[in-house]
Amino acid sequence: MDARIHTGDNPYQCSQCDKSFTKLSTLEIHNRIHTGEKTYQCSFCNKAFTNKSHLKSHTRTHTGEKPYQCSHCDKSFAENNSLKKHTRIHTGEKPYQCSQCDKSFTDNSNLKYHTRIHTGEGPYLCSLCYKTFANNSALKNHIWIHTGKKPYQCNQCDKSFTGKWYFKMHTRIHDGENPYQCSQCDKSFTIQNMLEKHIMIHTGEKPYQCSYCDKSFSQKSNLNKHTRIHTGEKPYQCSHCDKSFTDKSILKKHIKIHTGQKLYQCSHCEKSYTDKWYFNMHTRIHTGDNLYQCSQCDKSFINLSKLAKHIMIHTGKKSYQCSHCDKSFSQKSNLKKHTRIHTGEKPYYCTHCGKSFTEIGTLKNHITIHTGQKPYKCSHCGKNYSNKNCYTRHIKIHQRQHSSTATLKQMDSKMNDTYILSNSKVQVKVEQLDSETSETNSWNELKIEIKEEPIDVYKCGYNKANEL
Repeated sequence: MDARIHTGDNPYQCSQCDKSFTKLSTLEIHNRIHTGEKTYQCSFCNKAFTNKSHLKSHTRTHTGEKPYQCSHCDKSFAENNSLKKHTRIHTGEKPYQCSQCDKSFTDNSNLKYHTRIHTGEGPYLCSLCYKTFANNSALKNHIWIHTGKKPYQCNQCDKSFTGKWYFKMHTRIHDGENPYQCSQCDKSFTIQNMLEKHIMIHTGEKPYQCSYCDKSFSQKSNLNKHTRIHTGEKPYQCSHCDKSFTDKSILKKHIKIHTGQKLYQCSHCEKSYTDKWYFNMHTRIHTGDNLYQCSQCDKSFINLSKLAKHIMIHTGKKSYQCSHCDKSFSQKSNLKKHTRIHTGEKPYYCTHCGKSFTEIGTLKNHITIHTGQKPYKCSHCGKNYSNKNCYTRHIKIHQRQHSSTATLKQMDSKMNDTYILSNSKVQVKVEQLDSETSETNSWNELKIEIKEEPIDVYKCGYNKANEL
């Protein structure tokens, strides 16, 4: 029997497929796949199995028994095969090499699925939408998208998942488990795939080349997103309006505009956010955690992109050229906004009245007209504003009044005149109060009236002596 393993002699041929086996007993077990016979019944649930060893492994899910202990860490496993796969994380062994590229894998099944990327084979067909998949588990997870079923419920939060693998990865967030350690920095990851993608940051490897331009990417998903720029494909359709998007994550963010859902609430102020990234960036304003320092001045920034934009102020670099006129811009977003002047594009629509706008900020300000919301409150006088620009202009009035009062303390008591402070006309009336004892005018003996009016241009006449 042992000799057959070395010689490759498999005398026991299955009559229903092309598989052959070294032992008769193994063939008999295999035949049950074709006949559907499952003779081994679980005593805890109603599941049945074709093989006794499979029943034994399944029973451990009920008992919690994990007899196979890792010698490198404190993990233990219900199956010996799972231990072997896990041990390769520590040893770095990847014995399964792809014959069509330089990738290798810790597990034969992963190599098998990977090979289908090259062959294009998708043997598992969805009967509802006719999509094909490289493996059966991927098909099962896909079918739950149609049914809406999410059988894997997290017992630490309210999230549920269609696939066991996604559920397992999510659980590691709560446990803080990151078993995949980068050898070049101190970062660690919940899944091996994320580690492999991360390593490309260190190596600079970008194996996925765009067929339309000279750009290349470290991740295939990023290439797919980029390709849609060339093809114009927008497969993700909003169910609330007629907008569609190139990326699923952008669609998710867009839907929150319709639902008004803002899951991320700041604990320092009343602001809330639809997006976790923006929430994290906002939190740094309160914590003062500005990680990115400009090397040319003392300014620091909460993210790298803001620093990169700021540096262009020092360099004067304007990389983004308008194709309609000779203007150029330091930021791509500013070019995009400017281009709409030429094209007349107004992509941001108000759902209340149908008006459209060139910028999302203008739309947000407009929506407050319909909602009556005034989120900007003055800390000096309690006034509320729907528009941030109006709020900012109002704050400056208080700042100028404070500046005016401080300057007036240096004036002579006889000065009654009109002054120009920034963009305001300030009329000052100073009267001396009756005092029998004072020989000179002290500040406490003056009655001062200040009347301020905002102006667009300097309309009132005044001498340079009156200019503060």
